[in-house]
Amino acid sequence: MTGLLQSMSEPILIVEDEFFIAFEMKSILERAGYEVRAVAADLTEALTHAEQGVAIALVDLHLRDGLTGPEIGARLCSEFGATVVFVTANPRLLGNGIAGTVGVISKPAEPEVLLTAVSYAMERRRGREIEAPQCLQCFN
Repeated sequence: MTGLLQSMSEPILIVEDEFFIAFEMKSILERAGYEVRAVAADLTEALTHAEQGVAIALVDLHLRDGLTGPEIGARLCSEFGATVVFVTANPRLLGNGIAGTVGVISKPAEPEVLLTAVSYAMERRRGREIEAPQCLQCFN
């Protein structure tokens, strides 16, 4: 079991401005053994936390500072090497996707969907080619 928890302990950043949604996501991930490094509610907070190092970022689109999620996702990928999955009620706003990001899940996301998407993102980060889960709309 220790090996499993160690393999899951790469830090996750949640970028979500709705407190209860962020808290629920954090709780689900931590109960499953993941390390949630931080929760950010806007662009400035997300980039500040990313400087501490994050492996996976779960990013909403509409945040405290407006529709900054797409920019945050792109910057977390390009500047910090994070693996990004968007979590939004408006996936169509992403069109064909954001360069470098993995994909999007719709919210509200059931715990199983969230965990499946994070697990897939971790595997992709490790360079493993696995089939994408149906709950995740992957980008090209």
